[in-house]
Amino acid sequence: MLLDAADSTVLIVDMQERLMPAIMRAEDSAARARVLAQGAQLLGVPVLATEHNADALGATISSLQCCVQSVFHKRHFSAAGEPGFEAWLPPGRKTILVAGWESHVCVLQTILGLQAAGWRPVLVADAASSRHQFDYDIGMRRIQAAGVPLITTEMALFEWMGSCDHTQFKQVLRLVK
Repeated sequence: MLLDAADSTVLIVDMQERLMPAIMRAEDSAARARVLAQGAQLLGVPVLATEHNADALGATISSLQCCVQSVFHKRHFSAAGEPGFEAWLPPGRKTILVAGWESHVCVLQTILGLQAAGWRPVLVADAASSRHQFDYDIGMRRIQAAGVPLITTEMALFEWMGSCDHTQFKQVLRLVK
């Protein structure tokens, strides 16, 4: 299944300021999430974010705030378990590209919750991370075992465009170089 920009939403899960120092490869995953979000904006794909217990963990990291159209505050590890979450998602877009931190907890549980509710989640693996490598690895295995596709930021952007003839091709190419 190739991605379709008209059917996609980007969901950045809990990439929050106070988590950043504890996350392995935080700078790299945040940079990939920013490229994903900027490319999504160029291609008309909504970019949303969740913040888990924002009083304790802070806001979405500053490098992403400019790209996020709306933030959903949550207390459940799975955003899908939070009242009002599904209604908050853009209507008519069934594919949710998920990036974020604590891949084995909030990202995993949100993905499984979305899948159970009939959405098509896709994990953007280079824009996700955890505090520990083993947790990240096992989280990735569990997500794949559930039948959820893993992709990269560039895979998403180029699938959304479909061709070098796309009107935003040069702008997206600048983001990935």
